[in-house]
Amino acid sequence: MLQNLFIPARSLASVANHSTSVRQAASQAYHSTSVRQAASQAYHSTSVRQAASQDYHSTSVSIVGQAAGVVQLLTSRTLQTTGHSHSTLARHLATTQSGSRSFLTSPPAPGHNTSAMSVEAAKALAGAAAVNNHVNAATKVVGVGSGSTIVYAVQRLAERVKEEGLEVRCVPTSFQARQLILQHGLVLGDLEIEGKIDVTIDGCDEADGDLTLIKGGGGCQTQEKIVAEYSDTFIVIADYRKDSVKLGQAWKYIPIEVVPMAYRPVMGRLGDQLGGRAELRMAKAKAGPVVTDNGNLIVDWYWDQGREMNWREVNTIIQCMAGVVETGLFVGMADKAYFGMEDGSVMDRCRGGQ
Repeated sequence: MLQNLFIPARSLASVANHSTSVRQAASQAYHSTSVRQAASQAYHSTSVRQAASQDYHSTSVSIVGQAAGVVQLLTSRTLQTTGHSHSTLARHLATTQSGSRSFLTSPPAPGHNTSAMSVEAAKALAGAAAVNNHVNAATKVVGVGSGSTIVYAVQRLAERVKEEGLEVRCVPTSFQARQLILQHGLVLGDLEIEGKIDVTIDGCDEADGDLTLIKGGGGCQTQEKIVAEYSDTFIVIADYRKDSVKLGQAWKYIPIEVVPMAYRPVMGRLGDQLGGRAELRMAKAKAGPVVTDNGNLIVDWYWDQGREMNWREVNTIIQCMAGVVETGLFVGMADKAYFGMEDGSVMDRCRGGQ
């Protein structure tokens, strides 16, 4: 009997021992798997960090290199434009000097990503072309527009004043423009003293084939329109995104400056007479609405995109509404526009699509 009991006991011990071995083996396999997984994760994590680092440094080098190209562009002595599409002017932000003229001719390397600076480079090209072609020794008063593109034009103007000894006075269209003029050491003027302006250079939010403009994205359209109206020549500068066949392709609303007490009835009148919808522009860095340099408010009118518009008539209707100070529609005002293109060229267009 004892012998019979002893056999199962040995069997149980064997089973227990085997079970322990299985557990140990399983544990080893588990830990081995964990180690492999951890190693794999560490490897991939390292790879990701390395890839991210490489991508970051690659992007940094690209941006820095292209930024240097913009500086070279703006500091070049001359950037003349003679045709409607100036593809030989600039193919990439790398310059080769030939006498006093700087041509941007080197194409980007295969696979090279220039998108990070393409818009800013396009703005710089347009601004430099306008200043080089429309400011000379006979120019005495220059109207300075507002916005991001005008920064490059002011920088180029300041360089030419310093290099060539040009004697120009600059009439600003906004607080921002005034600060740009002063920061670049240019002579500040105003319409009360000057009376009229030789040439005004300004940006736009959108321009159609006839150079009808939408302006006022920055809320400066009233002073911009006054300065442009009293200029012998009005030149527009923009990057390729602002060039449209018809208004509405790139910009969806017309900014309208209104006296504060009239904003609500003006919004109602816009809907009744012209359709669409109107919104009071709200500030992003303060509570409440955007307040213009003139102490007024901005109503953005989103017109019915499916309705064909006669912009001259629309502009007149809006201007006749009591409480409206000025619209962001510039109809028949621009003489010529320069568009910095995505491929590094500069395209110009005169009023009427020529």
